[in-house]
Amino acid sequence: MAGLTYVLEHRAVQYRRTFRSSVFTSFLSPLLFLTAMGIGLGGYVDRSGGAALGGLTYLQFLAPGLLAATVMQSAAFEATFPIIGGLNWQRTFHAMYATPLSPRDIALGNLVWTALRLAMISSVFTLVVIAFGAAHSPLVVVGIPIAVLTGMSFAAPISAFSATQRTPNRFNVIFRFGITPLFLFSGTFFPIESLPSFIQPIAWLSPLWHGVDLTRGLVLGTFSQNPGLMLAHIVVLIAITIVGTWATVVTVERRLIRG
Repeated sequence: MAGLTYVLEHRAVQYRRTFRSSVFTSFLSPLLFLTAMGIGLGGYVDRSGGAALGGLTYLQFLAPGLLAATVMQSAAFEATFPIIGGLNWQRTFHAMYATPLSPRDIALGNLVWTALRLAMISSVFTLVVIAFGAAHSPLVVVGIPIAVLTGMSFAAPISAFSATQRTPNRFNVIFRFGITPLFLFSGTFFPIESLPSFIQPIAWLSPLWHGVDLTRGLVLGTFSQNPGLMLAHIVVLIAITIVGTWATVVTVERRLIRG
């Protein structure tokens, strides 16, 4: 734990010097997006009737899904460039490895820092959701750790992949053919039941869909309507995060040992 704390301290000092550059992408951009889509576009959607949304306004439907999706995007960024930078560009992780810190400390320290960053983002976003009147249940606060878990189900496996890369060229593939399609087709903006039947199973395989459906159930207070499904969501997200964390430790250790 002591070694992990040192890694966290290093990342916190880095963030203290660079946090201004992340304010817009981490906090203001999701707020503007929620305002434009939830209130602007939502006004047109609500006038056409809310039967497809179960009687909810579009803002109420969108807000919890956008919470999980925003955290996913931030997690993907935290798991790509900072990891490859520490292993290749600044070689900060190699400098840490020259101290008593172990590869496990370095890998887990970075993942814990990512979780803390996601907790900050999801907390601010949750306050915005409450301020907009889109929360129907006190369980909205439980949506924060669930959003973090959703983000970590992406951050952990992507960090493992990033640790194997020498250049960021393949990150474009992750964002263009992974993160962006999932952002659009995992139930964030419309129910996945609206998709063609042959595409719906693909959405079910997405960790984001599990996070969106679970977060929406908590924010809107519908969690108890299908507790079995909600529990399945949690199990899937935890399993992906555990496997991804193990893979990150292994790949970071290999890179540090081989140089």
